[in-house]
Amino acid sequence: MNMIGQSSMTRGSQRTGATPHEHASCLDALRVLFLGGLVTAGVTLAACGSHHTNTTTSDAGQGDGTATSDGSTVDGAPHMVDNDHDGYGANLGDCDDDNPDVHPGATEVCGDNVDNNCNGITDSDCYNPCEVHEGDEDGVVPCTKKAPPDSFEPDIQWTWSGHDAEIYSIVTPLVANMTDDDENGTIDLCDTPDVLVVASQASGTMHTPGHVYLLDGATGEMELQFPTAVDHTVTPAIGDIDGDGLPEVVTADTAGHILAFEHDGTLKWTSTATWSEAYSGAIALADMDEDGDVEIIAGNMLFDHDGTLLWTASEPAGSWSATTAADLDGDGQMEMVLGHAAFHADGSVAYVNSEVDPGYPQVADMNNDGQPEILVTNRNGISLLAHDGTTIYKNMRPTNAAVGYTTWIRPATIHDFDGDGQPEFAVSSASSYAVYKADASIVWQAPVSDQSGIAAGTAFDFLGDGTAEAMYADEHHMFIFDGTGQVLLQIDRTSGTLSEYPVVADIDNDGSAEIVVVSCQYPNEPASPTVQVVRDKEDRWIQARRIWNEHTYHVTNVREDATIPQHEKPSWKALNTFRTNAQLENGGTCNPVVQ
Repeated sequence: MNMIGQSSMTRGSQRTGATPHEHASCLDALRVLFLGGLVTAGVTLAACGSHHTNTTTSDAGQGDGTATSDGSTVDGAPHMVDNDHDGYGANLGDCDDDNPDVHPGATEVCGDNVDNNCNGITDSDCYNPCEVHEGDEDGVVPCTKKAPPDSFEPDIQWTWSGHDAEIYSIVTPLVANMTDDDENGTIDLCDTPDVLVVASQASGTMHTPGHVYLLDGATGEMELQFPTAVDHTVTPAIGDIDGDGLPEVVTADTAGHILAFEHDGTLKWTSTATWSEAYSGAIALADMDEDGDVEIIAGNMLFDHDGTLLWTASEPAGSWSATTAADLDGDGQMEMVLGHAAFHADGSVAYVNSEVDPGYPQVADMNNDGQPEILVTNRNGISLLAHDGTTIYKNMRPTNAAVGYTTWIRPATIHDFDGDGQPEFAVSSASSYAVYKADASIVWQAPVSDQSGIAAGTAFDFLGDGTAEAMYADEHHMFIFDGTGQVLLQIDRTSGTLSEYPVVADIDNDGSAEIVVVSCQYPNEPASPTVQVVRDKEDRWIQARRIWNEHTYHVTNVREDATIPQHEKPSWKALNTFRTNAQLENGGTCNPVVQ
């Protein structure tokens, strides 16, 4: 088990090979020499740094260099095999010698999911790396990257201890590009992501104000305090709600008014209607009717992008809510999913299940039927509902923890933890954090201490080896568990715990994932730093997306530039995760390969 303290480390990178353009030019030049019999194929490939290892040896200077399609020889010397007659053979770097449009130096065809120019990168040269491209959140391309062996060496990258007296944070931190760091007039993916935290003088006390802070993802330096006070127990949401190409922040004040801020902290609007159950609640964003305008979900209330209340559902969201949105019935419009109930975009009832109490909803395809199921965690335990709200099972308590207070009402995480292609879920029950199969049977459980709140967890495959590490932060520590529930990392972290949890994202745009965890006051213990960021000491962890925009984050709900998709792709048909981040390769998400 690793136990780490605060430290810093200088990072750098070395260029270790030719660029794709240099590689193609080198192959073109050496191809001429090869065809003239002046060099061997092995020399050609080695000289150009090719990833392809198919080599053929020949005596330089022998033969007339004529290319043949059947591998025959001229004057006794072997020659290039060129099945598709494009002037390149497999031994000269042609990665598809049956397709004449695929060879070194070919023009890359964007969107065809083919490595046309054989540089080892699919659709290279197609996308501006500073801009998001359509489908970045799909996860349809298999993940290929793996961290080097023995790459799990966590270290503290930076800490932040609050501003003035506001040193406590008890809501989930968020990540997005909010500032123009390179000062080119555009906020884009080439800027350093920012960490958004809500900090206060209080530690979970109702109706106590705090402020939103933006921190530089690379250094932790405070960039901005939003001047307008907010409810320090509400988890905000980040997204472009007005279509101006810039992210806004939506949260609530201590009176329950919904507040929207511009990216620079300017108050955009305040709603007239109030959210009476805002305490420890979470905002979510979605284009519910897929008309191009973003709606705002607060408990069982739906607001328009300008703060106008559209409707209030006839069922409660329950205490400390984190409502989500999903197209449960496949009609092209989203439902507001409370858990025990769901409502169509116009406020009409989709389903109400009277057998299940209100609680936290999580949406995924849990039984491989192609349809979404709703995992509900409430006071009575764990329940699973079909997409139409019918009960699959209800009120399961596999760890045998008794019903009482908040023991079972905690947000859950859905992920393929063991790389078998099937989803599992993880949730705590006061003294245990456990990973479960879809049928609620226990995979493993580990002792934790969260008697005081409703904290959640997350997961990420840091090494790219097909087994995800689970993360959970209780009243005293943040843990990282391996695939069997053994503790890989334990760091001090104090909290009375509401529904906060650690998040994983590439917060400094260095190509490697980091973990962000917040702390607040726990009775009779010195408080930990308000924010701590954990990285691999050599930044070898697999890259994660550079955004985490809301409590009910599930990848397809937001693009990396914080735009909210008009037509959200069903997360259960892509990565099939909930409250976990996706691996990032070549500018888009990838799907881990089943082990």
